[in-house]
Amino acid sequence: MTTPRPMGWIAAALAAILLTIATPAVPAAAAADEYVLYYTVTASYQGQPENLAGIASRFLGDAGRATEVFNLNTGRRQPDGGALSDPNQLTNGWYLVLPWDAVGPGVQYGVLPTTAPAPAPAPAPGGSGAPANPANPANPGNPANPPGSPGGAAPSGAPASPRPSGGAKPPESGKCVAATAASSPSNWAMTRVASDLAWPYTRGTGVSVAVIDSGVDGQAPQLLNRVQPGVNVVTGENRGDTDCLGTGTAMAGLIAAQAAENDPFTGVAPDSIVLPIRVVTDGATAAPAAQAAAIDVALQLQPGVLALGSYVDITADPVVQSVQKALDLGIPVVAAAPTTSGGVTPPEDVILVGGVGMDGKLAEEYAAGTVEVVAPGVNVSSLGINGTTFVGTGTQYAVAMTAGTVALIRGYNSNLNPKQVAHRLQATSAQMGDGKPDPRYGHGMINPEAAVTRELPEEATLVSSDNRDATPVSGSEEIRIAFLLTVLAGLVLTALLVLRFRRTMRAAAAEDDLDDDWPAGDPPVDKAKPTEPSSAGSH
Repeated sequence: MTTPRPMGWIAAALAAILLTIATPAVPAAAAADEYVLYYTVTASYQGQPENLAGIASRFLGDAGRATEVFNLNTGRRQPDGGALSDPNQLTNGWYLVLPWDAVGPGVQYGVLPTTAPAPAPAPAPGGSGAPANPANPANPGNPANPPGSPGGAAPSGAPASPRPSGGAKPPESGKCVAATAASSPSNWAMTRVASDLAWPYTRGTGVSVAVIDSGVDGQAPQLLNRVQPGVNVVTGENRGDTDCLGTGTAMAGLIAAQAAENDPFTGVAPDSIVLPIRVVTDGATAAPAAQAAAIDVALQLQPGVLALGSYVDITADPVVQSVQKALDLGIPVVAAAPTTSGGVTPPEDVILVGGVGMDGKLAEEYAAGTVEVVAPGVNVSSLGINGTTFVGTGTQYAVAMTAGTVALIRGYNSNLNPKQVAHRLQATSAQMGDGKPDPRYGHGMINPEAAVTRELPEEATLVSSDNRDATPVSGSEEIRIAFLLTVLAGLVLTALLVLRFRRTMRAAAAEDDLDDDWPAGDPPVDKAKPTEPSSAGSH
């Protein structure tokens, strides 16, 4: 029989969901402009007070998913100062963040409002709840808000990043709340990329991936012996293997998790090593100088891949300078594609990634033409703090899966430089959209197996000794070239031996001909010694 747990523990566990699932999906500087799916609670629905079970039934098709909606919203301060604590007690005017696949009249897609909505009459019995498409606070000039626009009714499967602004008060610095499992995990992301098809060739053995985010829970069972101590740049401690927010741990799980007892979940490169660089501890934003310092610290530890999480802005000038240092050292860098066109242009060889959902919709509105490849970034399952199951949305998860793919590439061919790695990812990706590249999806969905094994026609020369300017060569191509060189060397050696043998035979034949010219019984003349004149000839 299970012993009831104290209410304090339950409150702490519910708070943890907000901190693990409702986390920043974009660089901190852009967090205030993040789009989510949300619903505005009305006074009543069909003559009855609103409740989470009814909302989940209407918009998700399953009243049982009320727990999922509760987890996304519990503890977050509402415009009136209240907060959700009872799934059966909702207040008119509250905003509820909804899961990524919510759809129906009243579901909005846009920036989560922070002020109370304008008064509106309650719907008549039999109505559909909140009026569809109210004025969009992020776009007041477009009150109609057609479906698919910010603030408009979202189509089925529209992406969202479930991190409401004005979230719950974070825990004190250095302290983490208890973790609880997500309510609706799905492994569609790992199924889509099918990284296990590359494992017969490489599992990323010996490749370290620096994850710059919220730290990593190194004690999670699926990450045991896969996480280095790392560094906490916030406190200056030489330990980055703890995590209060969960995003860093989720990224690490997508990269290097190994199947544990009763949990078959496995990362993209399960034999790689994670190097956690903790740039935030309690949800506070990281200044660009701190972000750059985190990259510089990671470079001192010489990782094989650099993965920039949700707290790093790739368009900030100090970050760009530090990223260029990494590229100059031959370290591939994977980062989220920017959501705005402002700021400094990222270095050319950075791998800019976009996140997509199971239906192919983008996780965020990326700046046009910035996405180079895409990977799953919506409703992605991974590891949570303490080894629990985590489900989240954000480009950082697409970055993690792409970084894991880079670890596989480097595990198979460590000679490739950042430009060559980026080219291999792009050339082997599966096309999405109207072209390759497409303005929204870039070169398409990453394909780990093809990125490791496919022979590319343009990879025609050997990698040079400094590996900076030569065209890349795949592992199988290197083997074939080595074989051809061996055969060629054998042919040259054989030709030399034949030539020497022929010369020896010609010399022997010449001596035989000379011997045949002397009378029988007379000795041959030593041609190297002059013949002495006879005594008869001297008189």
